This record gives sequence, structure tokens and C-alpha cells, in this order.
Amino acid sequence: MRLATIASALAILLCVGVFGVIFWQNRPIPASGPAQAAPTEGRAPTTAVTDIDSPATGSARAADAPAAVAQASAPMPAAMPTSSCSNPNALGVSRVVEIDTTGGPGFGFEHFKAHDFLREGEVVLTFDDGPWPKNTPAVLAALAAHCTKAIFFPIGLHATYEPSILKQVAAAGHAVGSHTWCHQDLSKTKGHCQINGKTQTVEYNPIDEIEKGISAVRWAAGAPTAPYFRFPALRQPPELIEYLGKRNIGIFSADMDSFDFKMRKPEQVRQSVMAKLKKHGKGIVLM
Repeated sequence: MRLATIASALAILLCVGVFGVIFWQNRPIPASGPAQAAPTEGRAPTTAVTDIDSPATGSARAADAPAAVAQASAPMPAAMPTSSCSNPNALGVSRVVEIDTTGGPGFGFEHFKAHDFLREGEVVLTFDDGPWPKNTPAVLAALAAHCTKAIFFPIGLHATYEPSILKQVAAAGHAVGSHTWCHQDLSKTKGHCQINGKTQTVEYNPIDEIEKGISAVRWAAGAPTAPYFRFPALRQPPELIEYLGKRNIGIFSADMDSFDFKMRKPEQVRQSVMAKLKKHGKGIVLM
């Protein structure tokens, strides 16, 4: 399946609640038509068929400061960039990239080297876990204020607790992937899951953990979701990469981790991420 990614020029950083996003320096690049996200070694683009069948849009940037890319899980054709944003200092949208998830391609140089759809200065903003009753609405407000998009990887169980928030994420035009049912380490079959505020020891089948998460997120979103998946803790057993490939689900690793769960002060997160973006010039940021 091909998913459109809307790109906008942005320079990030965060400070909403525990983290957030502050974007500075808006330098939109000229709008262009859809471009296939090509592997760095030139794999020919194809159209995939998947049983998670929704278009997705998102945002990216190319300028002096790193930019951001994201996708939206809206069940409609991707919108082309517009100038309807009322914030003169917002990032805006300026580029559309098509992502083909046939065969389950992997993105993020921490684990995958073959595919790279980012130009120099572009950044993909990704938010894991959630939906959270306080942080997720705060992040949505920050993204909306700057007229940009992100990719959200919700946990299935959390989505059943806060379906209205996940619907807000989807309605705002962000991409909604999945992140398992209860954030289990998929290299194992036993772990802990917090259910209704109580931590329980659970045994699980890794494939069931993936599929339950996808189903729960789709149900909570109330609309088709994007065929994107992120492994908890980025622990990616080869047999599950193969499984997702057969399901035509794209795998998102990361180029850089914000480690926002370790650094509780927004300024620390900001400095850490910006230092990494300055070093690498572009990338998928895990938050």
C-alpha cells in the first residue's frame, strides 16, 4: 500500500507537559507532487495490498534546521499542502511523499539501512505509547498550533481506555500506527502488564500481542489506521519482522531517541534532540 506523507519545513522542540514541541524557523519548500519513498539502493516502487487499508498523511521539513515528517490515518486521499494556517510562524506543509508498505519495509537507520524517504533537514516526529489523558491532548494542541503532523504509535490497551483521545488524533489528520497490545517485549513470551492500574504477570504469544494491538487501535480510532508498527524498546525478533512483511506492515525504528522518559525536564529533552539533529541533519525522532 502507498501512503502519502505531507511534508513541512520545521525545526523542532518540545515542552508540553513532560515533553512538548516547539518549532522554530519556518522555511517551506515549494510544493511538489507525490514522490515514491525509495530505498537508498534504488528499489523500484510498487503498489502494496494490505488488510490494514487506509491512506496516511504526515509532515516533514527541509531547511537549515531539521524538519519533520509524519502521516495521517485519515481514510481519504492525502491532502496536498495548503496555506490555510492562521499562524504566520507555523511550519506549514510543503511536500508529499508516498510510502509503499509492500513487504513490510523498515525505516529508521538504528535498525534499517535500505530505505530513506527523508531529505536533508527533514525530521519525522513520532510519539509512542498513549493515548494519555493529559499529554496526548497537549501534544495535539502543539502540533495544531504549528499546522504540522506526526505519527502516533498507541498501545492497544491504552487505546481502549481513551478511545475519544485517539479519535482526536485521527481526526486531526495524524498517522496512527500501532505499538502492541500491552507494550510487551516481543523477544519474550512472559512479562508484566498494567491492567486497570494493577501490574499483572502475563504470558503472551508475540503475534497475538501485535494483532490485538492493531485491532484495538483500529477500534478505538473509529477509522482505518495506517499499516505502521513500532516494536516496544525497538527489540525486533527476525521472525516477527518476517511476519510483518507478509502482512505488508511497515516497521518504524528510529534514527534518534529523545530519551524523554529519562529526562524529565523539557529543556534537557530539547537540547538532547537538537544536538542529535545537528549531528545527523535529518531523521525519525522517537518520543
